[in-house]
Amino acid sequence: MTRDPFAVLGVAPSAGEEQLRAARRRLAKDLHPDRAGGDAVRMRELNIAFEAAMAVVQAAPADPSAPVPRPSSVVDQAPRRTGVRHAHDVASFTIEALPAEAFEALLVASTWLGEALDDDPPYRLDVELGEPFDCWCRLEVVPDAGASTVSLSLASRDTRPVPDLDRVRDTWVATLNTLGRP
Repeated sequence: MTRDPFAVLGVAPSAGEEQLRAARRRLAKDLHPDRAGGDAVRMRELNIAFEAAMAVVQAAPADPSAPVPRPSSVVDQAPRRTGVRHAHDVASFTIEALPAEAFEALLVASTWLGEALDDDPPYRLDVELGEPFDCWCRLEVVPDAGASTVSLSLASRDTRPVPDLDRVRDTWVATLNTLGRP
């Protein structure tokens, strides 16, 4: 990608994670190829820009005088600015439904796995997961060619380690797969 990812998203280079997510949601509403006037190439560029900008923001040290850490893997268990341990997985899984329907399914599944804390339908859902995970979980829904891609973020409580992201993802998928079954 040769263009500045922050420019593609229409945000300042000082933007934080929340501003990046809001910009992607706002632009995806118009650019998604399933919408009239949407453009698959520009949508792909938006998703690449978002991932690049998030990598920059997540790699920034809490103390500007501290050295910049080496690029992190998809799942990062290192303490961050707030001291809370967390993990993030872009494009964790896909739901074969448009965002509104995918969001409703996630909302129902959240009642089985914990408690919904906050939402921005149909693109973001924050959930306090119960046992065995006992952590905060954010699900971000992005339109993806007639389906919805869900990105998963986790944050542990206090100093506890963040739960295994793959186990949490697999639990969400298994719970979603039981919807509609007798």
